[in-house]
Amino acid sequence: MDTQYDVIIIGAGPAGLTAAIYASRANLKTLIIEAEVNGGKLSKTYEIENYPGIEKISGLELAEQLTRHGQKFGAKLISGKVLKIEESDPKKVFLADSTVYEAKAVIVATGTRERMLDLPEAENFTGKGISYCAVCDGFFYRNRKIAVIGGGNSALEESLYLASLAAEVTIIIRRDVFRADASVIDKVKANEKIRIITKSVPESLRIEDDRITGLMIRNVDTDEITTVECNGIFPYIGADPCTEFLDPKLLDDKGYVIAGPDMSTSVEGIYAAGDCIAKDLRQVVTACNDGALAANSIIKKLK
Repeated sequence: MDTQYDVIIIGAGPAGLTAAIYASRANLKTLIIEAEVNGGKLSKTYEIENYPGIEKISGLELAEQLTRHGQKFGAKLISGKVLKIEESDPKKVFLADSTVYEAKAVIVATGTRERMLDLPEAENFTGKGISYCAVCDGFFYRNRKIAVIGGGNSALEESLYLASLAAEVTIIIRRDVFRADASVIDKVKANEKIRIITKSVPESLRIEDDRITGLMIRNVDTDEITTVECNGIFPYIGADPCTEFLDPKLLDDKGYVIAGPDMSTSVEGIYAAGDCIAKDLRQVVTACNDGALAANSIIKKLK
């Protein structure tokens, strides 16, 4: 088994796959390691309308296209969970299956993972009434009532998808305004199957016969408790960076990688790109930009 590469990219989302395109086109021997699903969060996104040059595309289709393109010029893609990076020369990347790969440079493009709903018994009902992927699980709630928690783009975009399947979708937000694009907000407000509850937060699950039948919510101004009738709950309450395997000196206080304009970190030979880095905007297009910058920095250094 070949374990030595010029570049190892950790993560096969938009940032990692873009980096693979650039690195492999420059004839750098490139390995991509993905712990979960190729394409990252794209594979769980119903529809994308803000990727330049493509007016509308499903997240899964764009994920598949990027995955194919990422390997087109010779990059190798494998499945594996990275446990740590050794800051040696060459860098050593340790996987959970005890395999160790070596590379002259490493790009961390691990993205973020969704925050779990912090309610009693919520963990026990993940996959049994609580889901973090509308595209994956929306089918199971056809003609039923669904609660969506969150007021950002993800929450609203997935609510629109769920409304095409469900009898009713209730969006619950902590504030009285959304944190989403105006075009998405307009679509949500115009959808007759979607209702919106503002200034409210989840309080507890209502469970009957080992099934979720409702969500208790609390008004943040009055503390009044009311019940949202629902069979499924889809939380979109933020995300945290997947960086637990990295040296803390590379991270800010929220766990995001601190990267410079060229995507380099404080450790020579380790770069970062995409949603896992500290930045203001996390979109597909910005992730691709980061991946291209990281790969280009390595190309300049190695060649």
